[in-house]
Amino acid sequence: MIFALVALVVLALLATVHRYVWRRLVGDTTAPGSTLRRVGTVAAFVLPLLSVGAMTSGRIGAPFWLQQVLAWPGFLWLAALMYLTLALLVGEFVRPVLRRVLARRDAAAADRTTAVLSSEAVATTTSGTRPRTEELVPAGPAPSTTSADPIPETAPPAEPEPESSAPDPVAATAPATADASTADAPATSLARPSRRLFVSRVVGGAAAAAGLATVGYGTANVLSGPTVKRVTVPLAKLPRAAHGFRIAVVSDIHIGPILGRAHTRRIVDTINSTSPDLVAVVGDLVDGSVADLGSAAEPLAGLRAPHGSFFVTGNHEYFSGAEQWVNHVRELGLVPLENARVEMGGFDLAGVNDIAGETEGQGPDFARALGDRDRARAAVLLAHQPVVIHDAVRHGVDLQLSGHTHGGQLWPGNYLAELANPTVAGLERYGDTQLFVSRGAGAWGPPVRVGAPADITVVELASRQA
Repeated sequence: MIFALVALVVLALLATVHRYVWRRLVGDTTAPGSTLRRVGTVAAFVLPLLSVGAMTSGRIGAPFWLQQVLAWPGFLWLAALMYLTLALLVGEFVRPVLRRVLARRDAAAADRTTAVLSSEAVATTTSGTRPRTEELVPAGPAPSTTSADPIPETAPPAEPEPESSAPDPVAATAPATADASTADAPATSLARPSRRLFVSRVVGGAAAAAGLATVGYGTANVLSGPTVKRVTVPLAKLPRAAHGFRIAVVSDIHIGPILGRAHTRRIVDTINSTSPDLVAVVGDLVDGSVADLGSAAEPLAGLRAPHGSFFVTGNHEYFSGAEQWVNHVRELGLVPLENARVEMGGFDLAGVNDIAGETEGQGPDFARALGDRDRARAAVLLAHQPVVIHDAVRHGVDLQLSGHTHGGQLWPGNYLAELANPTVAGLERYGDTQLFVSRGAGAWGPPVRVGAPADITVVELASRQA
């Protein structure tokens, strides 16, 4: 019942976000019935279906080829949707500012136009021809007014009024002003939708460019492989003989429908290039069954370290058949530490199952892994999730090596990761125990990392006696 309610909430949220993105990127920027409007509307229905298919196909046992077909577009769209939404939300603050700027620009242009029209009207008034009111008289002697026979007076024929009569300044200005006002009224009413469309296209285009560029950058980060980090961790109980011991820590490889054999090979080559003394694979190796991904994990057999390669389960192993994967990595030459411990030259190396195994009766057992050891020796614990640090403190662990968080993977996901984990990435101290959390070498879901680059960390142990 709870799962169904959560699923409905998630679907409703996805529908709402897609509606918002469609409105801002398609509805506000394209004409009804246009080709772009049709394409955008179809995409708004198809892309979320691909995302749902990518998230559920593995869980429902769909053929692996179908999982691969759905994974790339489905998961990439989820990342794009997130960054498009964030960019558009920022655009909501830009939109009114841009409208105000454009409105002021248009008002200034209108004022300049009115000033030009008024100056033209005044110039016409001052330079116009004056009307000719004098009556023309023929040349010759003036007729006598004392003639015996007086000529009756007759009114002279009315002369037509000249067309070039000078206009009255007030009358001339009034029509010009009226014409300008009449012309501006429809122009303004038509300019407002045009301005709104311009703003929508500018903001929508900028948001689309920013969102898609971010996803492209994050995808390149994942496909280029993890970088190598180096951290020195001093341990009070570490003997001088173990000073400088190097552990290559790799977590969250996430071999799956997107990241396959080539991804595993890149990681193995990167680890071997650091020449570690020991390799620690701290969970979330895979996202799928041995039948589908066993061959993609085979490059792990090429790991080279004089003190061996060790493995503990993560939560994703329990979604993918943990027992089968434990057996498979053992066949590849890795040593699974299932609530177990081995003694190295200068310290104890222990490993516990992930807490997700509790649903199968295979959860972490700290007493079994650490209960009967000599506490005068330094202890290094492999545990997938950082949240078990408090158990590690109680059992006298000197250093816990973990993963799980991906460093947040997709900014601002790191802020959410901080709510669920004591440490998201890096080295921190809890009492006498130090906790190092790797960002991981792969990616879950979208093959995208933003603000949390993939890494493999070489942890160098330092003795305070050296």
